[in-house]
Amino acid sequence: MEDLRLMKGNEAFAEAAIRAGCDGYFGYPITPQSEVMEYLMKERPENRTGMVVLQAESEVSSINMVYAGAGCGKKVMTSTSSPGYSLMQEGISYIAAAELPCVVLNVVRGGPGLGTIQPSQSDYFQATKGGGHGDYRLIVLAPSSVQEMADFVPMGFDLAFKYRNPVLVLADGVIGQTMEKVVLQPQRPRLTEEEIRKNTPWATVGKSIDREHNIVTSLDLQAASQEKHVLHLQEKYREIEAAESRCEMIKCEDADYVLVAYGSSARICQKAVDLLRAKGVKVGLLRPITLWPFPSKEVKELATRVKGFMSVEMSLGQMVEDVKLAVEGKVKVEFFGRCGGIVPAPEEVVHAVETKLL
Repeated sequence: MEDLRLMKGNEAFAEAAIRAGCDGYFGYPITPQSEVMEYLMKERPENRTGMVVLQAESEVSSINMVYAGAGCGKKVMTSTSSPGYSLMQEGISYIAAAELPCVVLNVVRGGPGLGTIQPSQSDYFQATKGGGHGDYRLIVLAPSSVQEMADFVPMGFDLAFKYRNPVLVLADGVIGQTMEKVVLQPQRPRLTEEEIRKNTPWATVGKSIDREHNIVTSLDLQAASQEKHVLHLQEKYREIEAAESRCEMIKCEDADYVLVAYGSSARICQKAVDLLRAKGVKVGLLRPITLWPFPSKEVKELATRVKGFMSVEMSLGQMVEDVKLAVEGKVKVEFFGRCGGIVPAPEEVVHAVETKLL
């Protein structure tokens, strides 16, 4: 029997973490994602699965606790919002360099600076271009529903452990605060210490007589060996690009024009597509599910048979650069966005298409 509930996106993410067999959550409250920690504290998962839930002193402490837990082969995670995510960048760079798995949720709010607590998508560059220092990448998942907030937790852990790489779930305040029906997945058991020793040979598991000890670090003072490691990371990223790009295409089969949008902007664009088609304009929607790797192949293929694209974002234009790179100048690419926490109406998107694209 399926477990169907009415939940906020943040709550669904938290419950999904427990059910995914997460070992530890380390976080710090910040609007609009504080319900993740609040739900976990109230639910007391230590009594259900033994999962540890801890409020750290700061976001810096949170991500370094994640670093430590991941180094032990544990399923660990944190959640935050834009200013807090910025504080985590050094630690995330360390985790990526050390090739450790973890899941991080960023429920984006308007910026720059402290900005507003209203929803935004202005952290796209930070999420998809590395964010911190050095040459590294995160796998970035972009939910557009409460159901995906739940589904992307076990998916995120699977991808993180498959590639030994941090996975970022990039949501926004609309998705985090929206209440919808969600079907929750069955409980996964947490891995035992023996299973961790068997399945994660790279982890630090304490003194052992049956295997060599591991050293987890991101430090290498020798330029030649550091370059070799960075090139190894790049090979892994190319593998991820080839295998893990995901998107959803809606009414693109006969489209003359295509909107590209993710998260809550994609939901708005779905209505805009219906409004435009009612006017006789054949418009489709491509929704990236992975922001990195970006679904460039699908955009490039569409560019051979449509007249133009419009990137719709709650920012002043960030993803539009990846759309343009994929289109390679074959057709025009326009942009429409609102910023500062403003959520556009479908009618605004329709007007933008009519004035900029047609």
